[in-house]
Amino acid sequence: MMEKQSTVEQSIGKGGFLERYFKLSQHGTSIKNELIGGITTFATMAYIIFVNPNIMSASGMDPGALFVATCIGAAIGTLMMGLFANWPVGLAPGMGLNAFFAFTVVGEMGYSWQVALGAVFISGVIFVGLSVSRVREWIINSIPASLRYAMTAGVGLFLGIIGLKSAGIVVGSQATLVTLGDFTQLQRFLLPSASLLSRYYRLRRSLVPY
Repeated sequence: MMEKQSTVEQSIGKGGFLERYFKLSQHGTSIKNELIGGITTFATMAYIIFVNPNIMSASGMDPGALFVATCIGAAIGTLMMGLFANWPVGLAPGMGLNAFFAFTVVGEMGYSWQVALGAVFISGVIFVGLSVSRVREWIINSIPASLRYAMTAGVGLFLGIIGLKSAGIVVGSQATLVTLGDFTQLQRFLLPSASLLSRYYRLRRSLVPY
């Protein structure tokens, strides 16, 4: 009996601090799975490090400072989600809102980026207040599921057109807004090749169990 109890205590303490703090076994995961998930999440989100400064710099802000702020903001938000909420969720600047900031508020409305940042700060304070109360939950629950899916699809299409434009696959056109780019250059085939390779490995993983 004593030997069995000792074995159980050893198995509980095997994970050390990470096991006790994050309750990995209770959530059906392990340190290895979390490391793989973290690396995968970083690889998926890493484009924001370059896209966000590229978009926000159109407002006149310094691209280098935007790069650093993007990295620091994402790191702090993700650490808070992991350490305080114990949620394996990565946070980073939202795509779409940065374009609204740079092209609509600053570009079309004519406000300076300093004034626009002040508005962002005020909205952040209001959002924190809504999050502390249950108003935010009521607002989210009142949004129809179809609209949530449409918002997700819209952001995906927005990111898709940014990727296609950055790769030179589509370019601006006065007649049709966008048109095909110059496919005589070999670098234009880099994005389609990478996408096909990614789809192949995803399909292979779903068909061949590891």
